[in-house]
Amino acid sequence: MSDYSSFLRELLSITVQEQASDLHISMGQSPIIRINGRLVPLIKMKELTAPDTQALAFELMTGDQQQRFLKEKEIDFSYNGGEKARFRVNIFFQRGSISSALRLIPAKIPTLEELNLPSTLYEFTKPSQGFVLITGPSSHGKSTTLACLINEINKTRNEHIITIEDPIEYIFEDDKCVIDQREVYQDTLSFSRALKSTFRQDPDVIMVGEMRDTETMSTAITAAETGHLVFATLHTNSASQTIHRIVDSFPSSQQGQIRAQLADSLLGVISQRLIPGVKGGLVPACEIMLATPAVANLVRENKIHELDLVIETSTELGMVTLNRALAGLVRTKQISLRNALVYSLNASELRRLLR
Repeated sequence: MSDYSSFLRELLSITVQEQASDLHISMGQSPIIRINGRLVPLIKMKELTAPDTQALAFELMTGDQQQRFLKEKEIDFSYNGGEKARFRVNIFFQRGSISSALRLIPAKIPTLEELNLPSTLYEFTKPSQGFVLITGPSSHGKSTTLACLINEINKTRNEHIITIEDPIEYIFEDDKCVIDQREVYQDTLSFSRALKSTFRQDPDVIMVGEMRDTETMSTAITAAETGHLVFATLHTNSASQTIHRIVDSFPSSQQGQIRAQLADSLLGVISQRLIPGVKGGLVPACEIMLATPAVANLVRENKIHELDLVIETSTELGMVTLNRALAGLVRTKQISLRNALVYSLNASELRRLLR
């Protein structure tokens, strides 16, 4: 193979045309795309050699990115695939060869209605300050939901929004808001450093693409306490696990203070999954916890294990457990019982709900 640039454009075009979520390039196999959660090899294409995967990876990277990749052995960045799409790219070594994983980022930021998410999530875009967490496993739509909520603020409020991302995924176009998007490594050295700098940049709304360390968590909570509306993501499986993860990230001597700060600043936690639908595609299921006085008291008093019960018994307030969301999707025949049980954190309880 000689024209790797043309071959790369062909692969990206196929990914977009097939509405795939991901493209995988690895030695010893044909390129693979992921459609509706399932891997689909492009069997009409030849198996890739180590020189092929390296050449394709280097086509994706700038010179500076190539140097950083060779030094650090892995790299994240965004890649502009033309007017129709952008890609979030991770390139890494495996068994001495180079592999690439590309996540398709649609050019248009969808609405909650287009994502089939509850419209009650728009309530998180209305307060002037507080802390909103969007959680769930990797590749389950957290970044898209986050972009949707930020874009709703962009369309409805006159604010200054600062995003800190690694890498920048969706590109926002200023509507009623002024939006500054900062990419880690390109525009700042780290999440925590960029977040600290926002205090001198006059923001109203701050979006943290991912809270990866204790310093970033602490600064984000402080920002929410001091008059900012802060959105962030975490890789956790439920609302209660999210609170545990944040609190347990701090030394025991600081955990009481962090619980108090969370109790005062938290607006809510959204924990979501993307589940294969009966009619194809992926269907979202969301656990929603709102920071009511009862929730705040449990966080403050370190009774986090009781949060699941509060969510379960507060449906009239707009809260919903993951199992109730799954049960609703099964009853409306949007997802199968089998898939619902796979994604449930408590399969026996889900079966009881569906009796």
